[in-house]
Amino acid sequence: MAIHNITTTVDGVEVTIETGRIAKQAGGSATVRIGDTMVLVTACGGATKEGQDFFPLTVEFIEKAYAAGKIPGGFFKREAKPSSHEILSARIVDRPIRPLFPEGYKAEVQVVCTVISADQEYASDVAAVTAASMSLMLSKLPFTTPVAAVRVAKVDGAFKVFPTIEETKNSPIDMIVAGSADSIMMVEGGCFEVEESELIASIMYAHTQIKLLVAAQIEIASKVNVEKMVFVAPEGRNPEIDAAVKAYVGDRLHEYSFLGIKEERYGKVGELKSETIEALAEQFPEQAGDIKAAFGDLEYNDMRQTILKDRTRIGGRGLNVVRPIDIELDYLPRAHGSAIFTRGETQALVVTTLGTKSDELRVDNLQNTESSSYMLHYNFPPYSVGEAKRMGITSRREIGHGHLAERSLSPVLPPESMFPYTIRIVSEIMESNGSSSMASVCGGSLSLMAAGVPIKAPVAGVAMGLIEENGEYAILTDILGTEDHLGDMDFKVTGTRQGITAIQMDIKIDGITPELMGEALAQAKEARYHILDKMDETIAGSRSEVNRNAPSILTTKIPEKKIGELIGPGGKNIKALQERTGATINIAEDGTVQVSGKTKDIAQNCINEVNAMMEEPEVGRVYNATVKTIVDFGAFVEYLPGKEGLLHISELDNKRVSNVEEYVKQGDVIQVKLVGVERGGKVRLSMKAVKEDQAQEAGSEE
Repeated sequence: MAIHNITTTVDGVEVTIETGRIAKQAGGSATVRIGDTMVLVTACGGATKEGQDFFPLTVEFIEKAYAAGKIPGGFFKREAKPSSHEILSARIVDRPIRPLFPEGYKAEVQVVCTVISADQEYASDVAAVTAASMSLMLSKLPFTTPVAAVRVAKVDGAFKVFPTIEETKNSPIDMIVAGSADSIMMVEGGCFEVEESELIASIMYAHTQIKLLVAAQIEIASKVNVEKMVFVAPEGRNPEIDAAVKAYVGDRLHEYSFLGIKEERYGKVGELKSETIEALAEQFPEQAGDIKAAFGDLEYNDMRQTILKDRTRIGGRGLNVVRPIDIELDYLPRAHGSAIFTRGETQALVVTTLGTKSDELRVDNLQNTESSSYMLHYNFPPYSVGEAKRMGITSRREIGHGHLAERSLSPVLPPESMFPYTIRIVSEIMESNGSSSMASVCGGSLSLMAAGVPIKAPVAGVAMGLIEENGEYAILTDILGTEDHLGDMDFKVTGTRQGITAIQMDIKIDGITPELMGEALAQAKEARYHILDKMDETIAGSRSEVNRNAPSILTTKIPEKKIGELIGPGGKNIKALQERTGATINIAEDGTVQVSGKTKDIAQNCINEVNAMMEEPEVGRVYNATVKTIVDFGAFVEYLPGKEGLLHISELDNKRVSNVEEYVKQGDVIQVKLVGVERGGKVRLSMKAVKEDQAQEAGSEE
């Protein structure tokens, strides 16, 4: 196979797409290079399993340590289970390519994305989307519509595609946009309270650059000229089955499908389905699968048509109506902050815990190593949907939902310099019927305020849906699980009253127009304001103090050159200080000292001692000193924490002293005056000078 490559300049950045050099036995393979970041993606297909009723597409994303010149940690020194970053990147690749396979295709497809080179400039996730599309285009698989993805940020007031990692960190927008030549397929990102109009502008700008990468893929595919497999959708069912199912269920399916209570709705529809399969089994022997499919199609079409024509939804709800909201704070007596957020039949118990510097999360990936003082974890136990399932490792879905909620709240958190706590939020989904990630955002905001975290503003989120057929459409606010499953879009938007903080959009159809996106965002804004109003009724802002169960944290700053002095040889000084005060001390490289204690008094006492230890000896000042050691020629006393000096026998009194212990004993606290500093830093201390000063003061008063 010949090597084919194209280098395209996208917004000033060179992007190279290549195939034919490596992984030539894969069904399709391609590399994409941006800067010195390179991603190899392969696509392979398998057979269709008998009776399979879903499309088994799997996407793997693997970061190789050698890509950044690193050796993996751990005992085995090789890559192990995927990190959260790898899982999130795999989801980014999966979402825009999945809808582009033909309807009814159920053969196995595996897409493997491998980061083989990583610089410190450009992220690999967006490169993987383009490489995945290219590899699928070069395979025989029935994938014929190329897509590409770009990251868009705002740098120096202008939109920029493929910003560097550093530019992204400093941008008010961090958005990944994927699309085909004609439409947007996926949007994922975070913002710092950006207005809807600016968000749409950034997405549209990204789409203009996506078209360049799509064109490059089409050019390479035309040169390779792969003969694509012809996929013929399975023969349709016997139309008599559809007619029989429709006649048997009559109006009952419509009646049951629009019941307002999930358990009742699912129960009635499930019973009717089983009843229908059993009733028609004799008329259509060994065709239970087709009867079941006909029932599902009837449910699908009835619900969509009812929404489009009657503009009404499950439970009789209007298109833009948010389900009833109930909020309860401080449910957990020992937690630092807790909130139960219930919206309809979706409920999240969200808990905020405040920790110290030692509780920070260490994030180590190919392109950077840093500590994070904020994290949000999302858990979706099977009981939340009334199921009994094995509970194992955190699922990809849980990681994805948690990441969305985490970035939604990040823009309103106080800076570490203002609030030196490590913040962990945990969302436990108690009930689920749609929008559990958005309930996590609302509950997270409430629990932060309940814990006394001084957030910039409350954040709320809402999931939007879309039903679209033949140019007619309906945008749905606060979608249920069924509406998500049967709809054409899942569009999640979070933000404050000032603007959007995060967005996630997945399209199940060919794409979405800017006009429709603008309408959906406007409807989402209206819903967000409604939810924020409900939240304000419970708690309008953060409590003035952190929860009494949270540790007390105070900070001070010492000169960097004195860090070693505070720590002491082998950690002697800092260990003794922690044992003496009961506080915990963390020291940053810049000299910032963070002290935490169970009470504010404990932390303050420790801070006072740290500040005292850092004091420079001041000639002429009187100190309260503790006698540490008695010697023949005087006593060694600690006049500042960690600082000792000699109180010479000649400085004990004006008269001659023959026995030091007649004046001081070990453990005594005495007053000494620092009368001089000798070369080398040794200090001269005097009790005699203190007595002289006191006598002089007494004489002047007389």
